[in-house]
Amino acid sequence: MIENEEQARAFVAERCSSESFELLNVFVSELLAEAGRQNLISRSTIDRVWQRHIADSAQLLDHVPRGTEGVWLDLGTGAGFPGVITAIMRPEIPHVLVESRKRRVAWLEGVKERASLRNCSVQGSRLQLVESFDAAVISARAFAPLPDLISLSARFSTERTTWLLPKGRSAEQERDALDSPQRKMFHVKQSLTSRDAAILVGKGRPKVGRRT
Repeated sequence: MIENEEQARAFVAERCSSESFELLNVFVSELLAEAGRQNLISRSTIDRVWQRHIADSAQLLDHVPRGTEGVWLDLGTGAGFPGVITAIMRPEIPHVLVESRKRRVAWLEGVKERASLRNCSVQGSRLQLVESFDAAVISARAFAPLPDLISLSARFSTERTTWLLPKGRSAEQERDALDSPQRKMFHVKQSLTSRDAAILVGKGRPKVGRRT
């Protein structure tokens, strides 16, 4: 379990290049500066930003199968979690970040430009308006209730898609409340950054009606 900022920084550093780690340091500095102008992160997490946000995002990479090819779709990216973090740490994976709030979109576009994230594009609209494509990975840290999330994003999935959905202590209950075919897609993994959190890790394309 990652207990403090020092452990969080070491955890992240072990999983990316020195160049990527330096970009993450710059990102954190900009994030904390911007947090004074808009509510990007909770004030209670400012002193634990590496543990609560950076390592919390980075741990998702441990659940991405080796050799994964294709686009990483991150829903409701907000201040950049996990999409900006995983894009920085894995520059070989193209990322599409979906965020509908204008101030957050402007923040993400600025981060993308300053960090020269060529593997990252920002869709500043509701997910319903984003044109369908096949995603290798779908992630969502705080986007919508689980049934709605699956229903809205199923059209981006294939039988090979990996789903990474960080949740709180209700993760198992949320998974168990799904219908049987969807429930069997997901298993619950303990978060490494909080004993009160878990990750729903899934594989495949959920059946939610005709795919468009």
